[in-house]
Amino acid sequence: MKAKRVYDLPTRVFHWLFATLFVVAFTISNTVDDESLVFSYHMLAGLTLSFLVAWRLVWGVIGTTHARFSDFPLHPRKLAGYFKGLLSRDHKLWSGHNPASSWAAVAMMACAVGLGITGYLMASGLAGEDLEEVHELLANGFLVIVLLHLAGIVLHTSKHRDPIWKSMVNGEKQHVPDHSVPVQARRISGVFFLVLTTAFAGYLLQNFNSDTRELNLLGSSLHLGEAEDEDEHESDDDHDHDHDDD
Repeated sequence: MKAKRVYDLPTRVFHWLFATLFVVAFTISNTVDDESLVFSYHMLAGLTLSFLVAWRLVWGVIGTTHARFSDFPLHPRKLAGYFKGLLSRDHKLWSGHNPASSWAAVAMMACAVGLGITGYLMASGLAGEDLEEVHELLANGFLVIVLLHLAGIVLHTSKHRDPIWKSMVNGEKQHVPDHSVPVQARRISGVFFLVLTTAFAGYLLQNFNSDTRELNLLGSSLHLGEAEDEDEHESDDDHDHDHDDD
């Protein structure tokens, strides 16, 4: 069976950058103390991840057939049918995202948006402890979805002898419906989005002061580190003032 291109380059560039940035951000946040300078880079990775999702939302409207959100089979009945097919020898062929991967993609992007918003509010000093808990819940939920997604890929590949993971490497699938039409490669757009994301990451690094751990983002000042305890800070100031009076 001849392989057909189902994913354009921008979609694949997004997929691998999205995965890499999440792994970097999640690993740093869970292995590095927030008093360390390295912890700030988890926030920079998170901001870049948010930027990445922004252009993917645009590409989900103007991209090639299977990059568009309108192509995602999100009906619950289709999802149930897909899982039923995993347990039998009969399964429907999907040119683009199958129902499970469609739901996983939407859920992961939703988590990324939530993490970006809560992370921004925390860094700008507008968040309390409750929002911090929401941020952690979203990160852990993101991880669970990733693990389920990977498990689904392994199960599908072993059950149907269909290595669907390769489609995000070369953009091609062999097991697709006969009527499926190959999509355009869109190589220039893929390179453009890669350069654009790299440029945004460079902008963040250029405007990040590692001494103060402050980021100047489009005129706003964000503190990429542990928030100071205002009460404790005020207590220290009062103590110093009393010491001067003595």
